[in-house]
Formats: sequence, C-alpha cells, structure tokens
Amino acid sequence: MPGIDACLQEAMALPGARGAAIVDWTSGLALGTAGESPSGDHETAAAETAELARAAAEYEGFGAGADSTGHTDSADGGAGDAEKRPPVEDLIVTTRTDYHILCFVETTFDSSVFLHLWLARDTGNLALARLRLRQLAERLVLG
Repeated sequence: MPGIDACLQEAMALPGARGAAIVDWTSGLALGTAGESPSGDHETAAAETAELARAAAEYEGFGAGADSTGHTDSADGGAGDAEKRPPVEDLIVTTRTDYHILCFVETTFDSSVFLHLWLARDTGNLALARLRLRQLAERLVLG
C-alpha cells in the first residue's frame, strides 16, 4: 500500500510521464507533486485541474449510476455508497502534445482526491497509464 510519495514515484515511472500530482478537488490543494508542472507551478496546476474535477463532480449527467435520463438504478436513488464514492472514475483531456489523466480516488472519508498524470503524447501509452493509475488509486494510503 503506497503512500503519497511512493504513489507519485510509481506514476512517474510510466513511459512518457512528465508530471504527477495528488490533489484535493474541493480545496484545489496539491497533497503531493512530482516531475514537471503543465503551468510551471504545481499549485496553479492543482487549482486548475481541481476546477475541472469539481465541474465533473457537480454535473448530474456525470453522476455514478445515472442513465441517459439522469435516473439512478439503485433503490435509494443513488444515496448510500454512491455518495461516498467519487462521482466519476476518471477524466482524460487530450491536447496536441499531451494527455492529462485525472483519476478519482475512493477514500474512507469524503473521496475528494484525484491523481493527475501529465503524459507526453508521443512517448506515453494512454491505455497503460489509465490502467496503472486506477491500480495506484486503489492501493493509495492517505494519512
């Protein structure tokens, strides 16, 4: 079970990794960073990516378990465990030269944390990075 530093080291070992961060999307604060920052400043990048994560979390259409009409398939209307889990699994933003993967982390408290990996498009493998980030997110120990 890796902590923040070990998790970031593993993320940076992925082919094409340029930078990584663990961010609290409610506050926009970086809990840990490694490598380069897309904006030149890790705190600015954390705040910017937190805005993106927060937008995905707040739009009903992205809600966990919602169908195309926005209805949930659980008997409690999506309450219970769904409220404890992040609203989306991950977000992928592509630019002409890079990928940004935001992988939400399930925690025992409010699940407001995500991993952000900045990946070079020409040397990285998006599918591999997404799978490895999901594995890291599942094993990450915060505290």
